[in-house]
Amino acid sequence: MLLVVDANVAFAAIISPEGLTNDLLFSPVLELIAPEFFEEEFKKYLSVLSTKAGVSEEEVQIAFNLILSRVKILPSEEYQQYGNKASEISPDPKDKEYFAVALTFNCPIWSNDKVLKLQQEVKVLSTKEVLSLVQR
Repeated sequence: MLLVVDANVAFAAIISPEGLTNDLLFSPVLELIAPEFFEEEFKKYLSVLSTKAGVSEEEVQIAFNLILSRVKILPSEEYQQYGNKASEISPDPKDKEYFAVALTFNCPIWSNDKVLKLQQEVKVLSTKEVLSLVQR
C-alpha cells in the first residue's frame, strides 16, 4: 500500500521507538513516500525531538536516517504540477507539499494531524487507521 508519510509520524516513532508507529514504518506491506519538505521539517525540530525522546541529537539523527531507509523522498519536480491544487485544499499551508504528493500518486496521507482531515479531496489516515488496513 502506497502512503505519503507526514513528518509527525516519523517524529512519533523517534519519540516512542517501541511503539506501534515504528512497527508500521517498517512493515513490508507499506510503501512510503514523502516530499523534500519531510527532511526540512526534521532538521527544524531536531533539538525538540532530542529533548522529547531524552536522547542526544546524534541518536535522533541515527533514528531518522533509519526511517529514511524506508521512506522515498521525492524531489519537488515530481509533484509540483499539483502545487496550486494542494495549496487550495490543504487545511494547513505548511502541509501543502504532502497534499501535492498525494494528488500526484493518488494515494492517502498517513498523518495524526486531525486538521488535515478537514478537506474532502485526499484521504488522510491516522496510525490506527493504517494499522487496521495492514491487519486485513
